[in-house]
Amino acid sequence: MKILVTGATGLVGTALVAVLAREGHTVFRLVRSSTKSAGGRAGTFDVPWDPETGELGGAAVGAEAVVNLGGASIADGRWTASRKKLLRTSRIDATRSLVTALGKMSAKPDVLLSASAVGFYGSRGDEILTEESAPGNDFLGQLAKDWEAEALGAEAFGTRVVLARFGIILATEGGALPKMMLPFKFGVGGRIGDGKQWMSWVALEDVVAILRLAIMKRELHGPINVVAPEPVRNVEFTKELASAMHRPAIFPAPPFALRLAMGEMADALLLASQRAVPQKLSREGYSFASRNLKDAFETICA
Repeated sequence: MKILVTGATGLVGTALVAVLAREGHTVFRLVRSSTKSAGGRAGTFDVPWDPETGELGGAAVGAEAVVNLGGASIADGRWTASRKKLLRTSRIDATRSLVTALGKMSAKPDVLLSASAVGFYGSRGDEILTEESAPGNDFLGQLAKDWEAEALGAEAFGTRVVLARFGIILATEGGALPKMMLPFKFGVGGRIGDGKQWMSWVALEDVVAILRLAIMKRELHGPINVVAPEPVRNVEFTKELASAMHRPAIFPAPPFALRLAMGEMADALLLASQRAVPQKLSREGYSFASRNLKDAFETICA
């Protein structure tokens, strides 16, 4: 299968490309001319891609699947006006350009798998969130809603669209977990705020397997909560992380200090409560490699 991937050098992209290539698929990483990718892996190639103009290299023609994982990191810097603009353009504008480029191809891809996040739902307390739940009205909720809308534009030319709403992806290679682990390494970790907020998490191994499933299974379309079936409260999350690292978890981070340090981002990323469950994956009978947080941390931190 010929597969195009944006964001191929990120945490999820790197892991997914490696698995797809190992399975014999031909993977084309869509990269800016300034991006340095690892290269050299059998079955993978780099194709020039300009998200601003939508211009794609000729080698992209004939792709059967497209995986759209691009986007500036949500957590790298305070949400100033310019940072918010970058977060939107790197997702919404880039996805619009990609869909436009795909629509111009004589042979359209069978499927577009596009990233999103459980931030789509906003902070919802104890409410159980399925793929049918309404979007939130905060910055992240609107960002994810608009991002998904651009990807869904590919349905107009007959391409199946799957929207992967990621929870917190657990991996030591990157993403949020290494930053979460840092205070525990120094013995000053603990719950965030009152610790009652729900956290929807998923192991990287399951993320890759779910994305493969979404590419291959024609019956899957629309949003999918890419989260483990057992979300936990922050107090349990930090307790299990500390235990796996053999460190204490006795120093809570007060909300006022987090807001002082991070501004609006603290409420959206650290204090928000999202109790998302993988309803669609459960209906499909997907079997998670890591269902339980304790077991997941023991594997990841081993």
